[in-house]
Amino acid sequence: MNQANAARRGASWLGLALALLLTGWGAEARAQMDFSLDDAESEGSGEGEAEGEGGGDGADMTFDESGEVVDEAGGGETGDALLDALADDSGPTETRERVERPTETTEEIVAVQRIYALRLNRVEIAPGAAFTTNDPFQSHPALTLAANYWWTNVLAVGANFMFYQFGDPTRRESDLNFFVRRSARLGIPINEWQLASYLNFTYVPFYGKFAAFNKFIFQYDAYVVGGVGVSRTRPIPVIDPEFRSFDFENRVAFNIGLGIRLFVTRYLGVFVEFRNYAWLERFESLEVAPTPEQRANPDTWLDDSSTFVNNATINFGVTLFFPFNFEYRLPK
Repeated sequence: MNQANAARRGASWLGLALALLLTGWGAEARAQMDFSLDDAESEGSGEGEAEGEGGGDGADMTFDESGEVVDEAGGGETGDALLDALADDSGPTETRERVERPTETTEEIVAVQRIYALRLNRVEIAPGAAFTTNDPFQSHPALTLAANYWWTNVLAVGANFMFYQFGDPTRRESDLNFFVRRSARLGIPINEWQLASYLNFTYVPFYGKFAAFNKFIFQYDAYVVGGVGVSRTRPIPVIDPEFRSFDFENRVAFNIGLGIRLFVTRYLGVFVEFRNYAWLERFESLEVAPTPEQRANPDTWLDDSSTFVNNATINFGVTLFFPFNFEYRLPK
């Protein structure tokens, strides 16, 4: 019994001694592995260099205040797999350069609205009316009719016809001219116009649309027109109407104008244009021969020189395009 107790006490003392021995060795090992900033610098400049020169198994390393490795001076492996993996550039670190991903470039697609009413290869018929704006002594209203063929979408060749002989043309003299002639015995020669016809070319430089009343959208085009033709006119005898009478004669005339056309449908529209017609006119002579024989001579009835005449007009009317339908053809 006494021997068993003695054995147990011996084993207890032996375990206590072994525990104290292991505790002291662990503290010493931890003390050897703890590094301060001064120890790291002294070790890196001293023993580390010696080992590096002597062909040691590791390169120079830099440590932080806690003793952990933060960089390798020699760029070699540290011998620790975990440290090597953390130092590898292929890992998802914040200092790794970002690889730019290819981006897909998408081109912008712009939708262009088709022209509302094509004129190409269509015939235009435009009836209307014209009113003189620059003659204070006599008015010259006319009924007009124009026809154009569009061989491109912006160019057309055509003709227009003007007719003045409706109503009573002799009563178109203004009251100003009539009373001045009666009160001052001052006659102003006036002419009567019968008709006119012109060959014209039309060019459309502008095409667009606008909104009205926040509800309707109208398509329009602006055009330039000009040409040459014939105008038939004759003087109205006011100086010596007892002996004088005149017949209609042809005058070479020119015209040029600007207009705007407003489309109501793809084949129907309205237009307004300003056009000036110009030609050389012969007026009644202001001189009266002294004898009846000379007064009856037609060679004394007209003025010796011609006068350049301008007939500035405002034209209104409607326009029709034939055929009514058309087809868009896209380029191949």
